[in-house]
Amino acid sequence: MYWEDEGFIISKKKFRENAIILEVFTNKFGKVSGIVYGGTSRKIKNYLQLINKIFVVYKSKNENKIGYFSTELIEAISPKYFNNKKKILCLNSLCSILKILLPENQAYQKIYNSLSELLNNFEKKNWLTYYINWELELIHGLGFGFEANPKNFSNLDTKKIFNITIDNIEYKIPTFLILKKFENVDSEDLAHALNFSRCLMENKFFNPNNIRFPHSRVLLETQTL
Repeated sequence: MYWEDEGFIISKKKFRENAIILEVFTNKFGKVSGIVYGGTSRKIKNYLQLINKIFVVYKSKNENKIGYFSTELIEAISPKYFNNKKKILCLNSLCSILKILLPENQAYQKIYNSLSELLNNFEKKNWLTYYINWELELIHGLGFGFEANPKNFSNLDTKKIFNITIDNIEYKIPTFLILKKFENVDSEDLAHALNFSRCLMENKFFNPNNIRFPHSRVLLETQTL
């Protein structure tokens, strides 16, 4: 098997003396793992950072065995935020969530495009609202969406949070998510939105499979309070 694509690095681990195993969320092929020989060398390891965008060439002699990556940097994303603890927590969070939730070798172009949009808006003042929107689009993209029609709620102009029942479980959802108005959202509403999204992911994906929720995501929510 041979293909070429672009994608975002979502995990890496050392493999033997001079190689690493890289997980890349690609545009056309979804989440794919591959061995990068020489991945621990100074020339390569400096750009093989989480969420950096790379071009990959994938080769595999056997579909049942892990293949090999040749890599080239497209955009160094994570180094821009090494001095911003909150944004690094956010990037680590989304990498962990994608690593856990995405199946191997299955394309999710809507989720990929949503991630690209998030990263393109990461410099904006309201970047965290883009991240929350990305989490909700991820949940929808994996087939566990929900409907919050504003017509089903009253007092949207005065109340900041509502109760909503999804699959017989009650959640608290902030008004701005119902209205889909993401400008001028205060930190309290952001914290409520992160809590809503976390609870939804825990109940849909993590708890039923006895998987621990990413600690970086918990810290992100805590620091938003």
